[in-house]
Amino acid sequence: MKLRQKVIFLAITPLILALCAIAFAVRHQAITLAEQQRATIQQAYLASKEAELKHYVTLASHSIASLYQSGRKDDATQEEAKRILSALSYGDDGYFFIYDLQGKSLMHPRQPELVGQNLWQLRDAEGNLTIQRLMQRAKSGGGFERYNWIKPSSNKSAPKLGYVILMPEWGWMMGTGIYMDDVDQALAKVDAQQSRNIRSTMELIAAIAILGSLLVAACGLVLNLRELRVADAKLKVLAQRVVESQEEERARLSRDLHDGISQWLVSIKLQIEAGIARLGGNAEQKDKAPATFERAAEQLNKVLGEVRRISHNLRPAILDDLGLAAALDHLVHEFNDSSSAQASFTASPAAAGEGLPDMVNTVLFRIAQEALTNCERHAHARGVEVSLLEAGKAVELRIQDNGGGFDFDGIALHPQRGIGLRNMTERMEAIGGSLRITSSPAGTVVLARLELSSTLK
Repeated sequence: MKLRQKVIFLAITPLILALCAIAFAVRHQAITLAEQQRATIQQAYLASKEAELKHYVTLASHSIASLYQSGRKDDATQEEAKRILSALSYGDDGYFFIYDLQGKSLMHPRQPELVGQNLWQLRDAEGNLTIQRLMQRAKSGGGFERYNWIKPSSNKSAPKLGYVILMPEWGWMMGTGIYMDDVDQALAKVDAQQSRNIRSTMELIAAIAILGSLLVAACGLVLNLRELRVADAKLKVLAQRVVESQEEERARLSRDLHDGISQWLVSIKLQIEAGIARLGGNAEQKDKAPATFERAAEQLNKVLGEVRRISHNLRPAILDDLGLAAALDHLVHEFNDSSSAQASFTASPAAAGEGLPDMVNTVLFRIAQEALTNCERHAHARGVEVSLLEAGKAVELRIQDNGGGFDFDGIALHPQRGIGLRNMTERMEAIGGSLRITSSPAGTVVLARLELSSTLK
């Protein structure tokens, strides 16, 4: 995975995790609130139904109060009361019922087939003695009782909430009730609505998460494209620098070959031809021939020295044979021979730089070479100190001069200047190191530092 992809991934992942945590917390709170709301609605709904049942029974009691309080217990009076109560139905499943104290059904408007039957031992689907429980509730002062009963509209057993009272003068238990499946259906609608609300909230959070992720990804894509264009521009500039450096090196080699070696070789050729001509001359010419050949040999030695210098500048053999410290020491001696400034070299420990990869040796040597060249051409320094320090898992190359310094920031911003400084920085970055340059009127310090891993040693 590339760095940019890792950055985008690290940006999206916390966003997704945060939204998932928010979604979990919202869902948990929504479910808890829904449960509390359902319990509140159920309690309020049941309380209203209980009050309604109580009012129905009170109304039924008032409707037959004149008959019940007349003191008459004859069949005609009781039949008239039954007729009145039978007519007081409310809806298909709302009716009043009457049982005697022995559990015999005396009135049931929706199930007339039960009238006259003794239901004292009647049990519901759960095995509860329905009539006995109702009778016990009525004898204890009246009240509410839950039981299962056949619902007239569906002809199926359903849970029911009944309210019963005792009419001791006539030996009756009178009551009514509502079927709880209607309550359950109403609560189911509430649950369904709450579930839809929770689902809508989760979908909204998911949509926000998707949009947020897409936005981050789009921003990352834009950033990638922008960085890619910047990288391409930098790559083009770097490629141009490489080409310019190659052309400069070729031009330098061409000048060295043309101005130095080529002219010396022509001179040697002419002297050898002159010596050969003198060998074929008279005795006096023959006596001068050895001196001509000696001058040619002397110039040939200079040509060989120039060839070694050019070869050393391209890549010093001593760097491969004796190591970095010896190559730097040799470079300092060459600098002293060709420059008015004097340089010194120290290595701590003496074996510093041993075992380093060829790439690292080459980079550090080129940095020292470029720094000494700058000291000679630009700094006008009188003294230069070159030191190679290896301590623990790090190696440092330090070049310090006492020249006039320069404006590092200004040169770094100039597109046509400071190519050597940029090359040194890029060389160190290529091997994972760092280059720090500080300059003042008192002098300039170039510090190249590289942390050594186990793979480099």
